[in-house]
This record gives sequence, C-alpha cells and structure tokens, in this order.
Amino acid sequence: MAGTDARTPDVVHPETVVGHVHLKVSDLDRSIRFYSEALGFQVTQLYGNQAAFLSAGGYHHHIGLNTWESLGGGAPPPGTTGLYHVAFLYPHRSALADALRRLARHGVRLDGAADHGVSEALYLHDPDGNGIELYCDRPESQWPRDAAGNLQMVTRQLDLEGLLAEPDGTPSQESIDPCEDGNDPERPSPWSGPMPTDDSGSG
Repeated sequence: MAGTDARTPDVVHPETVVGHVHLKVSDLDRSIRFYSEALGFQVTQLYGNQAAFLSAGGYHHHIGLNTWESLGGGAPPPGTTGLYHVAFLYPHRSALADALRRLARHGVRLDGAADHGVSEALYLHDPDGNGIELYCDRPESQWPRDAAGNLQMVTRQLDLEGLLAEPDGTPSQESIDPCEDGNDPERPSPWSGPMPTDDSGSG
C-alpha cells in the first residue's frame, strides 16, 4: 500500500472489536423472545415490524435481527458457506454460570460445552439454526503456551457441574441439567425450530 512504512505491519488498530452481529431470521417475534428471554439481552429499538435491535449494558445494539429477505425462510442446508457461530464474551465465570442457568430455565438445549484452555464456552443454536457461543476468558497469564510462547488452545470437556457451582445472584432450589430440554420433561422447548446436531464444541 502506498505510503505504508514497510517496517510497520499493516494491521488493524488493537482496540478494534466486533461491535455487533446482524442476523436474518424467519420469525422476528420468536427471535426477539429467544435473545431477550433465553439470553437476557435488552431490546433497544424495534424498526417497524421487520427488524429489532438488542444489547447488553445500554449499548445501542450488539444484535440486529431482521426478516427483510428471510420471512418464513429456512436455515441454509449443510455444505453451504455462511456463519459458523457468533460468540458473546461474558465478563467473568459467574456471569457465564448465570447464562447457563438462564438457558436451562428457558428449556434451551446445549449442543456442546468446551474448555479451550484460554476460555470456557457453551454452544447452542438459536431458533433459526444460527450457531451461538457463550464464553468467558481465563486471565491471559493462564493461557496455555508452548516453549516458544505461542498459544496452544485445546478442546476439552467443560465441567458443567463446576460451572453451575459458581456463586450468582439468582436463587436456585433445584439441580439443573443444562443439556435437557427444560426442567419439565413433558414441556417442549419454546424455541422449537431447526436445531442442527453437528459437533459445535470448538471455538
């Protein structure tokens, strides 16, 4: 690139982050319920009856949802390109434990759960089959590295019972199995929809 110092890598600013994800969905009301109730994001704006924006902590939006081109549509078939998953970073392990309890209360089934060494992650799908990762990072000092200092991320089974043992501010009087379809075995999941069964236990 003209004007670029050859000694300086042409890299993005280090404070750049992924600001939001905008998803095409088939049923806007169903998706709003999923992201606001099962995941706990707050609706910040409804854009007519075809789009909505949600966020955490008062930000304008971390999630956009629309049916502009996808109303009543289906998920892409296997073997096609597109989104693998979107990942939401939680500030600490207790917050991730809260998220796991919320999923169980709303009957959302996990596709997988993994310890990546650098992070702990839960995997699931939304009602339209979009992959979702909920995760928290370990302190950088604990990230696994080789002798040369290079990252050595792994995929190991996550201790869900240990995660659920994290303290939180949500009262709980019963044991929750987060991989079951809710606490009542006779009650179907309210988030019925295409739920692919592929192995999603990777970052």
